[in-house]
Amino acid sequence: MDAVAETPPLAKIGGEPYTQLPRDLYIPPDALEVFLEAFEGPLDLLLYLIRRQNLNILDIPVADITRQYLDYLALMRELRLELAAEYLVMAAWLAEIKSRLLLPKPASVDAEEEDPRAELVRRLQEYQRFQQAARALDALPRLERELYLASAEPVERQIAPPPPPVALADLLEALREVLARAALYDHHHIQRESLSVRERMSQVLERLDALRFTPLTALFRPEQGRAGVVVTFLAILELLRETLLELAQAEPFAPIHLRKRM
Repeated sequence: MDAVAETPPLAKIGGEPYTQLPRDLYIPPDALEVFLEAFEGPLDLLLYLIRRQNLNILDIPVADITRQYLDYLALMRELRLELAAEYLVMAAWLAEIKSRLLLPKPASVDAEEEDPRAELVRRLQEYQRFQQAARALDALPRLERELYLASAEPVERQIAPPPPPVALADLLEALREVLARAALYDHHHIQRESLSVRERMSQVLERLDALRFTPLTALFRPEQGRAGVVVTFLAILELLRETLLELAQAEPFAPIHLRKRM
């Protein structure tokens, strides 16, 4: 027989698992209440009441605001929310302002006496400025909220600098050096030699490789004399004109190297 899968427990109380709800479980209707309005203090509540009715903060109807404020405190008591002492102090202050406005003023009192609401208005305006400054600060970009630090390590790239271009003067200087070395092997034996530039071009191509460079001086054979050097140089120039060779020089006045074009 197949094993019956065990039902996972709904809860564990005192280490004992419960897989079914108790039959006598009773949840009262007011077990869960959602209270959406939340204020940080009595001034915050007063500003909310003033803004909700689009009232002028400089001309507060104290009687209406006091009534709404007390209604809100009564609602908080019904919801069994803890009332801070500052809420009750504000209620007493509003009641005092209301009574001072309702009581008749003696004739001896100066007509320019300060409005009882002035201190309340001043505190409300100051609190409103702090709220606006806090919202402005909160709107600024914040690290790990709108801004996130990113880091990346640079990839090491080894880029070889391109060889400098070889000028005609460099080729002529290389030819002069080869001719100077060829003069060391010059002798007085005179014979007629038949040297072909086209044949020498084929010989140069056979000696060169397409993958590695060969020094320019390695293509000359000084034992062939001045004529052999000149024919070899002409063959190299002809191959360069036909773009069959590639020249390279590491730096000015450095040895010149050649290779076949791929």
